[in-house]
This record gives sequence, structure tokens and C-alpha cells, in this order.
Amino acid sequence: MQRIEPLGGAIYYQFEQWANESALQHGIFTRLGGSSQAPFDALNVGSTVGDKPEHVRANLQQIYETLGVDGKRACTVWQVHSATCIAVDQPPPERGWLAQADGMVTDRRGVPLIMRFADCVPLLLYDPKRRAIGIAHAGWRGTVAGAARNLLRTMQAAYGTQPADVQAAIGPSISAARYQVGEEVVQAVAEAFGELDGLIQRAPDGSAYFDLWEANRRALEREGVRHIEISGICTATRTDEFYSHRAENGKTGRFAAVFMLRE
Repeated sequence: MQRIEPLGGAIYYQFEQWANESALQHGIFTRLGGSSQAPFDALNVGSTVGDKPEHVRANLQQIYETLGVDGKRACTVWQVHSATCIAVDQPPPERGWLAQADGMVTDRRGVPLIMRFADCVPLLLYDPKRRAIGIAHAGWRGTVAGAARNLLRTMQAAYGTQPADVQAAIGPSISAARYQVGEEVVQAVAEAFGELDGLIQRAPDGSAYFDLWEANRRALEREGVRHIEISGICTATRTDEFYSHRAENGKTGRFAAVFMLRE
């Protein structure tokens, strides 16, 4: 990924494959440069973690200004660790979120899709032929429930997207080295993928570690997606730049991922 430090703006990352894509605007923002105080310092966009609402609003405005997008047209969802995905075309008129879901797709230009993360996987899909995008939030529950598959299939149903045309990206999230899970998760992974090889790693003491990056890559490949970029950035290791629910014992903020088709 490319690290972007705009003059007077918030620091963010962009995927290499889309860094020069004129049809897209996107950014995976760090925790740096915002208004929030500890333990949410500083660019927190999570409104349910205990931060002051005015700080969250100021941080969102800084993000929109940094990317040069219209925050009034931004769409988001109330994230619930599901695999539910919805098609959107405009923000809701009376509330700040569209539905309880963990994925959004659109073919509308100038409509930013924004989601919040702190260890879970940001999944971004772009169909350059039909000019459509999708974004999803995938923790272990969403991953085993099929968040990646549902995101792609929602694009297929709504816009006629063909998997072979899709360019996919897996953003900063917790790595297998830091993501210890219980046996109930191991069982869920086995049921969802039909195998554990390459998905669950065992430590010498028998404890299990789940590779979310590989799981979501594999899920997309099984659907026919061939172009997949993985950031390789572990949020639990890089708490200097990203929020990590696991590494910070649940008392932390959420960083933003923004995805938009340019007008």
C-alpha cells in the first residue's frame, strides 16, 4: 500500500492497484491527525465506543475534506458482524445509517461509502467494466458467514458484475500471528471452508490462530475473483497507526475506510 501524507490533511493509505485509477477515490485512514482524546486518539470515527460525538463529527469532516468528497452524500451502515450486504444509491434523509449490515455496493458516482474498523478486515471490490464498487467489514463471524461472497454476489445481482472482472483488496486488519481464537471459531472455520489447512495455525501449546487474510482471499477466489491485493498491515502490531480492539483490550477507536466512484 502507499502511505499518503497530504499537507494539512489526515494520513491515509491507498492500494497500489488503484493509486492511479482515475475512476476511483479511496483511502484507508490511520488513527493520526484527528480531534479525539485518549484512549480514542486521534482520528476516531466510531460513534459507539464512548468518544464525544463532536469529536467524531470533526474527524469525519477532516476525512472527507482530505479526500475531497462530499460528506453529505456519504453512506454507511450500522455494523453488526454479519454477512448482510445492501445496494445503496444515496444517504438516508433522517438518520446516519442505512441498515443493520456489514456490506454496501453502489454504481452511483460521487457517493462515498464509509465503514469503521479496528482489527476486522476491510474488503473492497471494484468492477471497472460495469463501474461498480463494494465495501465490507469482515471479522471472524462475517468471514465464516460469507461476507466476501455476499459482497460479490450483491454486485452481481445489482449490476451484472462478473467475478473475473473484479479487482479486490484486503485492507489493514489483525494478522494470523496476533489473532488467537477459541475452538468454537476453529469449528466454524472448518464448517464454512471445509478445511483448516492454511486458515488455522497451531502454536506449540495447541492454541489456535485464525488467518483472516487467507480466509477472505480464499473465499473470493472460490467465487472466481483473480485480482486480489492484500495490504499485509497488521493492526494489532501497528497500534502506532491503527486502532486494534484486540491489542488495546477493547478500549479504543475505529479507523475509516472510504470508497467512491468519481463523478
